Amino acid sequence: MYVPPAFQENDPNVLWPIVQSLNLGLLISQSEGNIIANALPFEVQQNSDSVVLLAHLAKANQQWHDLDGQNVLVVFQGTNAYVSPQWYASKKEHGRVVPTWNYAMVQVRGTAHIINDHDWLRGQVERLTDRHEATVKDGNAWQVSDAPSEYIASQIKGIVGLKIEVSNLSGKLKLSQNRSEADQAGVIKGLANQKSFKS
Repeated sequence: MYVPPAFQENDPNVLWPIVQSLNLGLLISQSEGNIIANALPFEVQQNSDSVVLLAHLAKANQQWHDLDGQNVLVVFQGTNAYVSPQWYASKKEHGRVVPTWNYAMVQVRGTAHIINDHDWLRGQVERLTDRHEATVKDGNAWQVSDAPSEYIASQIKGIVGLKIEVSNLSGKLKLSQNRSEADQAGVIKGLANQKSFKS
C-alpha cells in the first residue's frame, strides 16, 4: 500500500479499534496462481504477546482449500468520500487545487490456519453473533441457542474456521492532514453538506 508520510498510521492502539469498528474485512489470498478475495466478518483476539483474526467460511467457498499455512492479506476499508476542490479556502487564494479522496484503510497480514472443530466453530459463531446482536436497537437480541440445536449443528457442518496469526498491521488515514486548517475546515463543512455521505 502506498502511504505518504502524512497519512501513515502504524499505532496498534489506533488501528485495532478501527478494525473492530468495521468488522467486515476483505480476505485476499492466492490459489493456483490466481488472486481470490472474499468479504468476511472478523473478530479480533488480543493476547499479551500476539493478535489473531478469527472468522469462518462456507465450505462451498473454494478460497479455504488453499489457505492453510498461506500468508494472507485482510483489508478493512472505512469511511470514504470524494473531496471537491471547491471546499478548499486555498482555491480562492491561488487556485492550485485538485480533487481527491479521503478514506481510512487498515491492512492486516498474517499466516492463515484452517480449523475443522465443531466446538471451536460454534464458539466463534456465538461470539460473533453476540457481538453484533448487541447493536440491535430493539433490545431483543437473537442468540444461536434460539434456533433448534439440530439446525445449528447442520449449519456448522457447512463451514470451516479461520485463524490468522497477525504478523503485520499498517494503516492509511487520508483525512486532509496535509491541508491547511482553513482547507480542513472547508472539507469538514463540505462533507457535512453532502446528502450521500455517511460517517
